This record gives sequence, C-alpha cells and structure tokens, in this order.
Amino acid sequence: MKNISFLFLLLLLVSCSSSEDDSSTNLTIPTIQTGTVSNTTTSSVTVEATIVQNGGTSITASGFCWDINPNPTISQNFNSTNIQSGTFQSTLTNLSENTTYYIRAYATNSQGTAYGNEVTFTTEENMYFPPNDATTWTTKTPASLSWNESNIPALLNYLETKNSKSFIVLHNGKIVMEYYFNGHTNSSAWYWASAGKTLTSTLTGIAEQEGLLSITDKVSDHLGTGWTSAPLAKENLITCKHLLSMSSGLDDSLGDNVSPSNLQYVADAGTRWAYHNVYVKLQDVVAAASGQTWENYFNSKLKNPIGMTGAWIPNGDLSVYWSTTRSMARFGLLALNNGNWNGTQIINTSFFANATTTSQSINQAYGYLWWLNGKSTYHLPQTQIQFPGELIPNGPDDMYMALGKNDQKIYVIPSRKLVVIRMGDAADGSNFALSDFDNVLWEKINAVIN
Repeated sequence: MKNISFLFLLLLLVSCSSSEDDSSTNLTIPTIQTGTVSNTTTSSVTVEATIVQNGGTSITASGFCWDINPNPTISQNFNSTNIQSGTFQSTLTNLSENTTYYIRAYATNSQGTAYGNEVTFTTEENMYFPPNDATTWTTKTPASLSWNESNIPALLNYLETKNSKSFIVLHNGKIVMEYYFNGHTNSSAWYWASAGKTLTSTLTGIAEQEGLLSITDKVSDHLGTGWTSAPLAKENLITCKHLLSMSSGLDDSLGDNVSPSNLQYVADAGTRWAYHNVYVKLQDVVAAASGQTWENYFNSKLKNPIGMTGAWIPNGDLSVYWSTTRSMARFGLLALNNGNWNGTQIINTSFFANATTTSQSINQAYGYLWWLNGKSTYHLPQTQIQFPGELIPNGPDDMYMALGKNDQKIYVIPSRKLVVIRMGDAADGSNFALSDFDNVLWEKINAVIN
C-alpha cells in the first residue's frame, strides 16, 4: 500500500512539473506593428504602433526607437510609453531638419524585446530666406527633389521661344532653377506690370495694421470727395476694400486714365466686378494716411525689410514697378510665408489670408489684387462673362498668383512650397493678365516637378 501511494505521489509531481514546463515553453516575445507617421515638422513627428499580442506575459516596456541608419534598436534613440496593449501614439522631438530617419516600434516582456516593421520619414526643411544683400542665395538641385531632369530642356526651350527674359523656381526658399534668356541677366531690371498690384495690396494691409486706415474706410475719407465724377452718394459707397477687390462699380471701359472725369459710375460698389486701374488710388490713400510719399512708405515698410531692389517708374497716371527677377522672387517668398520674412511678420497673416481668398461674390478667382486658382468659375479683364472651371487647369488648385500684362508671373504654391517667377515679353502677342501661356507653361512645369 505504501509503495502504491509513493508511486501516485511521484506521478503527480512529474505531471505538475511537465505542466509547468509546457506553460513556460508557450511564452514568446511580443508581436508589435509600427504604424503610420504624421504631423512631420522640422524637428518632430508623430508615430503610431499596435501591440498585436503580449507573448503570454506582461509587457514591461514599449515605445519607439529611431536612427539615421536602418534597423534601429533600443541601444540607440528610444522612448518609452509603458503601454501594455492595443494601439498607441507618441511624438518624437529634437530631430534634425531635412533628415531621413528609420523608426521601429518595440515591446519588451520577460522573454525579450520585439521590434515592429521599419518605417522611414524625412523631417521638414527649414524655410530659407536669402540675406538682404541681393547677391547671396542658397541653391538646391532638381535631383535633390527627385524631379524629372530629363524634361527640363523642353521647359526651357518653351520659355525661350515664348519671349521669356527670366525664370526662377524656389523650393522652401532655395533656388532650384534660375535661367535668363535673350540677353537678360540676373542684374537686369524688368517691369512687373499688373503683377505689381499685389505690392499695393500688401502695403495697404501694412498701413491698416499700423492703424493708419481701415480697408472698410470710404476712399473719400482719405482723398476727399470728388475723386471720381460719380454722384456723391455713389462715390461714398466706394471703400478701400472695393478697390482691393475690383468691385468699385466704376466704368472699366474708359482706359487707364484715373482722373476724376474718367472715373464714371456704372453700378453701385460691390455689385459689379471689373478689372480697373482705379485700384491705384490705394497708393494715394496710403500716402495720405501715412503722411509720406507712396514710394518712401513702400521702401521703408516692404522693399527694404525683405531686401528687394527696384523702383516705381511713372507711366502716365500710373507708376509701374521695375526690379530684378530675384527681387520679384523675394516678394513671392514673402507671400509663400503668409507675410513673414525670416521670423518678422511684415504683413499680418489675417490680412494676407483674406488677400488670397475670394474677396467678393462675383469673381471667385480674385482676392485682394491676387488671382486665385482652383475655383469653379472665374471672370477675366474687360468682360462681364463668367467662365466655368478654374483659371489654369494644369496649375495646382491652391496656387495664388500675381499676373501682369505681357506675361509677368508670380505663382505661389503653398502645398509644394514653391514660388515660380517668369518675366519677359508677351508669349503670344500683347495681353493683360492671363493667357493660354499659363496653362501650357504649367504642363511643362508639371512634367519636371511631378
């Protein structure tokens, strides 16, 4: 009987030992998946991971590890979230700008550390601003952006055959392409034509932020009555905002003369959109409000702070801005950065956002003297016809533009961090602001950058 009891006890102990061994052999390291990255900046990124299973025992550590070389481990850069199950997120900070990183999620239990799949991301590049000396400007190559360099010759050939003088492309402020044609050089000045309207828009906004005026002011508050030949009650309807948005209601068929006798009433302000040189009266408003000449105020508040060169040259009742192509590119870079120049807010972001948004209910494609792409309808100069579709079908939808007579162009594309400049003679005969040249040019540009 004692022997039977002893054998039973021995079998029980062996069984328990075997059970414990089976339990131990079922433990594994965890399973974890690295998820998507988002909110990438110049120095940080948000990354997601999912712990699929814990390996049969508690997770003691989890998080992410990263490095500039593949297959990072927790012996390099890592953080710890202490999440034990499910999906979790973490924001990695103190990263270097414009740098490619490799990242893996990890999870640790008593059996060891498991790593998820590897994901790569590149931090954003800091926006570059050229020094205000007009000579130094950092460049980058099309190859560094993985652009299609084989299509660059076709783009340049098109520009040259279409009477271009110069062409510049900036990415994040750095020059990627800069070409000059037909004897033009980087020191040659050329006229902005109506592309310079955006300079007037910007300076009006600066005067408003300094408390010198409000764009809702009547123009006659600053110029006095009789600046048009419209009936006084109708003239007093016209505000600075109506001049910014081309909705003054004055007759646009009478030419460029902006003397009172030539500024005649057609419709109440705000009820009719018409491309009209009466906008130039904003320069008189700013001069009166600031107590300075237009050019002195322009130089001190806009030209000098961003390192532009150039001058306003009288042309009949108007003055036209002339500058180098790089100076035009400086203004485009200011526009790309919503009025900020290297940390200094030249024009407040609220005004600039309004300037590059539809400004009235008639022409969706027009802001405060800026043209807007990506709208469902548009109007053109010298016509009251509403056209369906967007201004430049081949152009990016978020693009806003300064467009001048004979194809002077500033294209600003926030989504691509691009500024594109074209100066020259008319591509296909004299024209006002927009021509078929824009759409074909963007076909050529897209073949390079996409």
